[in-house]
Parts: sequence; C-alpha cells; structure tokens
Amino acid sequence: MGDIMQQVDLKTVFASSKVMQNEPLGNYTNTKTGGPADWLAFPESRAEVAKFVDFARLHEMPLTVIGNASNLIVRDGGIRGLVLILTQMKTITVTGNTVTADAGAALIDATEVAYRHSLTGFEFAAGIPGSVGGAVFMNAGAYGGEVKDIVSSVDVLTRAGEFVTYPAEEMAFGYRHSLVQTTGDIVVGASFTLVPGEATTIRAKMDDLNARRAAKQPLELPSCGSVFKRPEGYFAGKLITDSELRGYTSGGAQVSTKHAGFIVNVGEATATDYLAVIHHVQETVFAKFGVHLETEVRIIGDN
Repeated sequence: MGDIMQQVDLKTVFASSKVMQNEPLGNYTNTKTGGPADWLAFPESRAEVAKFVDFARLHEMPLTVIGNASNLIVRDGGIRGLVLILTQMKTITVTGNTVTADAGAALIDATEVAYRHSLTGFEFAAGIPGSVGGAVFMNAGAYGGEVKDIVSSVDVLTRAGEFVTYPAEEMAFGYRHSLVQTTGDIVVGASFTLVPGEATTIRAKMDDLNARRAAKQPLELPSCGSVFKRPEGYFAGKLITDSELRGYTSGGAQVSTKHAGFIVNVGEATATDYLAVIHHVQETVFAKFGVHLETEVRIIGDN
C-alpha cells in the first residue's frame, strides 16, 4: 500500500473532484483535533463515492468514511490511505410523508425540512449536530427519540461496490448501534417516514428542545458531543459528577463544568489530550462505582 501511496496521485486520477493530500483532519472535526489524512476527498454524488471505493479496493488502499465528524475523535497520528467526507452530498427531498436525505446532509437541516412540510416525528433531532449518515450509523437519539423510530429505509454502498437498500427492519438497530457498524457498508442516504402535524406545534417542540440543549450542554466550546454511552441503571454524567471530575483537565481537554458527559476543547487540545481525559474518567468511575463507561464517541486513526 505504501508503494501505491507514493506512485499514485489521487489529485490527478480524480481531477474533477476535491482531493487533498496530507490534510489535517482537525480542520473538519468538531473537537478541532486530529492528525492528517494521507488523502482526503469530498465526493459530491453516490457515483463519485463508488469510484473512490472501487479505486481503494483495486489498489488495496485503506478507506475511511466520515460524515460531519461531530461524534468522532481522530487520533493525532491521523489516518492512512483514503478518507472520504460526505458533507457535499446533502440533497433533501420530500415525497408525501417521507423525507429522503443524502448521507452528508446535516441532520438539523433534515428536521427543518420536515418542519417546513408540517411533518412530525423528527423533532428530537433538531439540535443533533451530526450528518444523516452518521446518525443512521450510530442510531443517534435524544430526548426520548431515536433514528430507528422514524427511518424506513437506508441506502448503502458495500465495500464490494454494490448499491443496496435495507428496509429499517434489516438494520439491526440498537442502542447507538446499527448493522453497518458490523458490515462496513457506507451509508449514502436514508428515508424517514413521518406523520402530518401542525407546523406551529412542531416548531414549538423544536425550539423547546434546542433551548433545553443550550441550557445544559457546552455548545459554546468545541466537543465531540456525548462521550459515553448510558450505562444500564445509571447516567454517565451523574457518575462523572459524583466522581468529582467536573473540570478535570489534561492538556487542552476538559470534562465540561456545564455537563460532565461532555469533554470540551478549552485551548489547543490534541486528540491525545481527549483520550487521556476519557481514560482517566473511565478509571476513576470504575474505581468509585464499579461501572465501566463505554465510549459512544467513535475513535479512529493512528496514535
């Protein structure tokens, strides 16, 4: 693979696409941390994604796919091979009661489209900063709602280069889990079936949830969102608070003083700082309560 990396210039092979070499991924992650991608590309269509996937497979090049990089930590060593960021694929359409969105569309934008068409059911996601693809990948949820509650079908591209549509019942949705975490399929779009509602009621609920989010979460600082899964019978934030870890800092990464379930970048943090805080929190909570906090945030890349 190393020889291929030296011999092939993806900017020449994919001259019509946005391709960058040795690009720091901290320029794109919500934590503002992360090492470089050997190659970084921004496909604008499903066909273009398929071309990159075929190229990577042909040349045995590692391939990593990223959405909005909101619930993600990229280690400081960066990512070898080819990284695709899908945020240029952002078309959202409405047919009847169904909202269909490309994987790179912002989940927040999808909720706004649903509101404008007086469709209810998507309000829970009004403040979730991820992409549609990322939300499907991890079955994102908030305030009692989850993607699995409304998704009707998911379009994927397999690593073999085949487009497949999965009905929701085949997606093996669970708590922060979906089938594609196991298969490695690349989500390229999804459809959500909603219910007709009253626009003013929908707007009021979205505004209420966003106000609650702003009051409780450290939205003013870079973060990777909720770091830990909810342990059965507990709340991660309360366990961390009861372990007296609010404000705990390593380098530029800090357990938020506003919401202990978040780790924020308080100044020039590195991914290594984030991982050090995560490890310390896990060790401390386990020592005090015997509960292992499993990370919800996706952690990828080289040390």
